[in-house]
Amino acid sequence: MLNWIDTHAHIYLSDFDADRASMLARCEDAGISKIYMPNIDHTSIDAMMNIESRNANCISMMGLHPCSVKKDFEKELYVAEGWLNKRTFAAVGEIGTDLYWDKTFWPQQQEAFKIQVQWAKKFNLPLVIHCRESINETIELLSPFVDGKLTGIFHCFSGNAGQAKEIVGMNFYLGLGGVATFKNGGMDKVLPEVELGRIVLETDSPYLAPVPHRGKRNEPSYIPLIAKKICELKKIPLEKLSEATIQNTHKIFSVNS
Repeated sequence: MLNWIDTHAHIYLSDFDADRASMLARCEDAGISKIYMPNIDHTSIDAMMNIESRNANCISMMGLHPCSVKKDFEKELYVAEGWLNKRTFAAVGEIGTDLYWDKTFWPQQQEAFKIQVQWAKKFNLPLVIHCRESINETIELLSPFVDGKLTGIFHCFSGNAGQAKEIVGMNFYLGLGGVATFKNGGMDKVLPEVELGRIVLETDSPYLAPVPHRGKRNEPSYIPLIAKKICELKKIPLEKLSEATIQNTHKIFSVNS
């Protein structure tokens, strides 16, 4: 059986409360060796770290999600930074920008993003970046901090080949998930242009389930479905994708070791 890593899954959310144990068992059966959990805000920390304490293969990140950036975002950042000072996390994440739902706090999102990028440099951690409807804006915000050492993942990448090239050129990786399986997701035109050494896999569970589960709850055991589609588009064997994405993931999350 092939091994896989889910680099982005919110398995601590209440969507999994009824069947979390069986969900994790399905992950093991599917060959999912690790699950990286991005934080959202202060309300998600306890649940996330509880899962981590009970499961050695579930690993926490620390950051403030852009959709949780409001007027009082400084308080949220204070909590997150406090945790980063207390212990080691896999990454500063999930941070970023989001212009999909609400543009009200766009200035605050930009400020929160810049502050958290500075944390990544301070603590020598990778970044896990959310950029829904804001890829170009996020690339522009990140560019001044690029130094060849800073790295991380543009999570849930759904951009074009030019944007992918820019991201890779900044020493970042592309997180590919359920969108790669969508008929109109656009990844059929992008993935053949992306080098295998810059791809990692993710689900963003419980969101963005791949075909044939689209519209239902997502979970890390669906990673092989995403992998199969990527291999079809790139015309490579599953074994090659498994080996490459695990190696890429280890490179990203070992920057602080």
